[in-house]
Amino acid sequence: MKKVLPILIALLFATGARAQELNANVVVNLGPQVQTTERTVFTDMENAFTQFLNNRKWTNDNFNVEERIDCNLIISIEKMNSVSSFEAAVQIQSARPIYNSNYQSILLNMAQNYADNNWDFDYVTSQPLEFNENSLQNNITAMLAYYAYVIIGIDFDSFSRLGGTKYFEKARNIANNADQQFGGNGWKQFVSPPRNRYWLVENFNNPQLQSAREAIYDYHRLGLDTFDQSPDESRKTILEALKKIQTANRANPNAYIVTLFLFAKADELINIFSQGDLGTRRQAYDLLVQLQPTKTAEFQKILSN
Repeated sequence: MKKVLPILIALLFATGARAQELNANVVVNLGPQVQTTERTVFTDMENAFTQFLNNRKWTNDNFNVEERIDCNLIISIEKMNSVSSFEAAVQIQSARPIYNSNYQSILLNMAQNYADNNWDFDYVTSQPLEFNENSLQNNITAMLAYYAYVIIGIDFDSFSRLGGTKYFEKARNIANNADQQFGGNGWKQFVSPPRNRYWLVENFNNPQLQSAREAIYDYHRLGLDTFDQSPDESRKTILEALKKIQTANRANPNAYIVTLFLFAKADELINIFSQGDLGTRRQAYDLLVQLQPTKTAEFQKILSN
């Protein structure tokens, strides 16, 4: 019995150390058009959405607490059509840690002009949030589950080549089912192309844009994660990753996956290439200006040192 007890304790601690995949922070804000003194429903909404994302097991993988994916959902209630009917815009952000550092690299940044502005849903206080991938219950859990799988897919892609494939497929299934069951502009192929939920997962599942997903792995796992050991070699690796982004951009100049990658990484890339070998920096500058000509002035910082 004395030998069994330590084993049981060890198993309990091992079990307790396991966690769900997401460490989501959900914030609900009210837009200027929402005139109400009753805020209870929004506080409840914030807590319910957070628990739905963080307490559900989204994959079959085991995550330690410290391995959870940090992400933010900032929900702006634009209209309150009734006490239970809402129209909202959502900003979604996620990041992953870089090995041997305290740095978090942004993976997804759907903010500003890239926010999801087409979310209509019904919600009442204490409403249970049920989810079944093949039989969606409502437009709340469809939306939250969709972005949960997108966030997880991108994170997995950054740690293993094309590692997020099955999660992007799940997100695509949700998008297709939600379009059939609920409609709504955010799910439809020909509304607000190429920046909506349909096109986001279409891009991640599109073989012609696979080089962009390969770039996510090369950039993070082979580039940033080794930066502390060999910064010059890491810069060359990241430059090669950018060339893969360029390949995807040539295949589809309006690809949402490319647009979001560049939006998330612009400032980081300037910091990366503001030092090191001048030839590598010049190549990075030329390539980035081709990809994002509107940021030419900002990219000048790469060559200014």
